[in-house]
Amino acid sequence: MRCRLPFAARARRIELLLLDVDGVMTDGRIIHVGRGDEARCFDVKDGVGLWLARSQGLRTGIISGRASVTALRRASELRMDEVHLEARDKLKVYERILARRRLTDASICYVGDDLVDLPVLRRVGLPVAVADAHPEILRRVPFVTEARGGRGAIREVIDAILAAQGRWTAILERFDPPRVRSGGGRARPATRRRDR
Repeated sequence: MRCRLPFAARARRIELLLLDVDGVMTDGRIIHVGRGDEARCFDVKDGVGLWLARSQGLRTGIISGRASVTALRRASELRMDEVHLEARDKLKVYERILARRRLTDASICYVGDDLVDLPVLRRVGLPVAVADAHPEILRRVPFVTEARGGRGAIREVIDAILAAQGRWTAILERFDPPRVRSGGGRARPATRRRDR
């Protein structure tokens, strides 16, 4: 992640990760498939990241200006805590979330990509733009992912937040637990020995 301000101190305070959908959770393309239906592509690694965030107690949510059955379904699959579609004024939605959850700006990370996201990005403690965000957003937001929207940007943000919060080692050990010998140190994988 490209950072124009110190990242870790802000990331340690994050309790809720809020995301735009089109251009952040997806690559921004909308495919019309007939009869008013739309298709979008979501990145699997972003989904795993959101699952990991939830497993570590980090709340997640979306604020999107569009209605979308696919976004609603994806948010449901990922058991996101906040789902706000057709948000004409994202800042008002954001302020309602803060009041209802009794959170402060400093405890929120928001990831956006376009001008409609700017009012929220200006308020939150950890404002992040995806790599292919609008140039005006890239100029104004101090944290920018290396990955493009819909291409792992969310996972990049989540991994960085969890690492700053000291949770990354626990996540790794969950999937690759250390094997300890009685004499200390990490053991090599056990092999079966055949008697000759």
